[in-house]
Amino acid sequence: MNAPIPHWPGELHPAGSQRLFVRTASTDGEPAVFVHGLAGSATNWTDLMGELSDGLACDAVDLPGFGFSPPPPTRDYSVSAHARAVAAYITARKRGPVHLFGNSLGGAVATRLAARRPDLVRTVTLVSPALPDLKPRYGPTRILAATIPGVGMYGMRKLSALPPEQRVQGSMEMCYADPSLMHPDRLMALVEEIRRRDGQEHTIPAIIGSARGAVAEYLRVGPRSLWRDAARIESPAVVIYGSLDRIVDPRLAARAQRAFRHGRVVVLPGVGHVGQMERPDLVAAEFRAMHADAAAAWAAA
Repeated sequence: MNAPIPHWPGELHPAGSQRLFVRTASTDGEPAVFVHGLAGSATNWTDLMGELSDGLACDAVDLPGFGFSPPPPTRDYSVSAHARAVAAYITARKRGPVHLFGNSLGGAVATRLAARRPDLVRTVTLVSPALPDLKPRYGPTRILAATIPGVGMYGMRKLSALPPEQRVQGSMEMCYADPSLMHPDRLMALVEEIRRRDGQEHTIPAIIGSARGAVAEYLRVGPRSLWRDAARIESPAVVIYGSLDRIVDPRLAARAQRAFRHGRVVVLPGVGHVGQMERPDLVAAEFRAMHADAAAAWAAA
């Protein structure tokens, strides 16, 4: 197994009334912004950014309260608040419109952003997006439990008492179809990241608050729902599911195909919840195919 590339360097950038830590892989090419999932960080995109940095100027953000980003001043961790923070970053950097990528919770954030701020988005690439699905599954049930007042905080504190190595292994077994594909160096880096986060007072509130925000979207119906947002997106899109995803049901691909009117939907065989980490080569290929089709359509318009 070859040694992985190092995580990309980053720094804090203004994003409206707050600051976001952003890792940058390249400054040449069309701008792209990457948004991680619940309890993740910008490093979730390291390998995919490496695949795409020859043609894209890649920026991966740490959402407010995650990674190296400070918590939001308002302590608002809703999907809409996360989307506003990413939009504020894109606007402040004068980078739009961008190729927008999102995984899991980040896929929900990207969906809302693309629907509500189409001026900032050129294309959309979603990897196992956390779009509403009320069918019971083990992963979402755990997230729901974390939102119950008192129960969530108690559960998170019990979880935090476990050794970081055990927590990382549990996450990999949940998110990867084949956890052995993660390089030992990456595992060690995740363990160190968990230890760092354990020393931050805002880590647990950020996770619980964002989980509550995700659950609120699952229960939202009507014109403000995320599926309605998906139907509003005018940008070219590709929505990628993993056939062995234990968190987001890959059978949602059928609904996504109906909702994303300007997108295509792909199910990657033998892939779990974080396809951009498990098989960045396949996710990069799907983006390039979508981008090539979009570029041809733009040229013909």
